[in-house]
Amino acid sequence: MAEPAFSPPVTVAITGASGAQYGLRLIDALAAAGHEVWVLVSKAAHLVIETETDASLPARPERLAQALIERSGAAPGQIRCFGREDWMAPVASGSGAPSAMVICPCSTGTLSAVATGASNNLIERAADVALKERRKLILVPRETPLSTIHLEHMLSLARMGAVILPAAPGFYHRPATVDDLVDFIVARILNQLDIEHRLMPRWGE
Repeated sequence: MAEPAFSPPVTVAITGASGAQYGLRLIDALAAAGHEVWVLVSKAAHLVIETETDASLPARPERLAQALIERSGAAPGQIRCFGREDWMAPVASGSGAPSAMVICPCSTGTLSAVATGASNNLIERAADVALKERRKLILVPRETPLSTIHLEHMLSLARMGAVILPAAPGFYHRPATVDDLVDFIVARILNQLDIEHRLMPRWGE
């Protein structure tokens, strides 16, 4: 049987900032919307995921992909995972398949590396590619308070064309659960990607 056709891929990178729930929920939402999802998870993110959630995800890309597929109910092959130094991954080069990228949550260390073009691992390199190819790049920092360094890096990235979308949920939709707060941010990310969803109504609807 032929593999199912998915909507264009979206790269989701989860780094070591608090807020792993945002990244995991984003993967679920993208899969539910029919998109192929390319996932990059930093070493620190694995620790944060175990600390903040009930999930314990394997580190090996193949096993991680299978775990995320089972967790989200995605179709076989819909979620692909890449190692931290997998330089043959499509996201590592501008000549690879185009993909919007979301770093969610984005640690301030990753923010700094992306702003300065460090490219020391696949997450940083993929973000560098997104910037140079003028592709959609969304960074979701979860830090407070913000230092001058953080703010200057955010400003630099915004000037480069990246979207800075802090994990700062609103309350006008009267959230009743933590999941409602998480969905608020994930909905805003999906809006930026022009992906239809039913996580929450748009303003005025």
